[in-house]
Amino acid sequence: MYLPTHFAETDPARLHALMREHPLALLVVVADGIATADAVPLEFDPAAGPLGTLRGHVARANPLARRGGSEVLAVFGGPQAYVSPGFYASKREHGKVVPTWNYAVVQARGTLHTVDDAPWLRALVGRLTQHHEAAQPAPWAVDDAPADFVAQMLRAIVGIEIPLAALVGKFKLSQNRSAADRAGVRQGLAAGTAGARAAAALMLPEADPAPPDPTRKDPR
Repeated sequence: MYLPTHFAETDPARLHALMREHPLALLVVVADGIATADAVPLEFDPAAGPLGTLRGHVARANPLARRGGSEVLAVFGGPQAYVSPGFYASKREHGKVVPTWNYAVVQARGTLHTVDDAPWLRALVGRLTQHHEAAQPAPWAVDDAPADFVAQMLRAIVGIEIPLAALVGKFKLSQNRSAADRAGVRQGLAAGTAGARAAAALMLPEADPAPPDPTRKDPR
């Protein structure tokens, strides 16, 4: 992806947090010259391999279940929000501002491995269920379903595992603007939708960058 230096996020803790908080990744693979993309909830294990490993499962009928050995790209989309020119202090100074979009995204790349093993799958779905049910007032557990039904469901899926070869983050959060403009963006987003508030929360009060050229287009 296009990644200006000032938008590059290299802190593993922030990358890992986004992946955990937004686990539904877009898993992209190219086969026979055609790119396909599947939305797949993925578990991230930072301790498995130098950059960590992604794990999940897909329907046995999904072509991904037969893509073992393929290079894949997992795209995790985080908070995102429209940024109005009205948020900028510089709008009142010179008016040379345009709309843009703030967002955070993590791209993870690696080789897809398929796992057709019932105990492995049972352990995976147990972990995923426990994690995502934790906030429920009465958390559901896999063992709440009849054992024969669980076995039937496990036969209908195939596990996927992706040891990561690359992990890249782009947090486009107004880092190319002045401190006054960034403060205005944080204030504007904080008064918006839940998604806008989440984008505002990601913005850090960085040291002021070099003054931007007001005539330069805002890079996306």
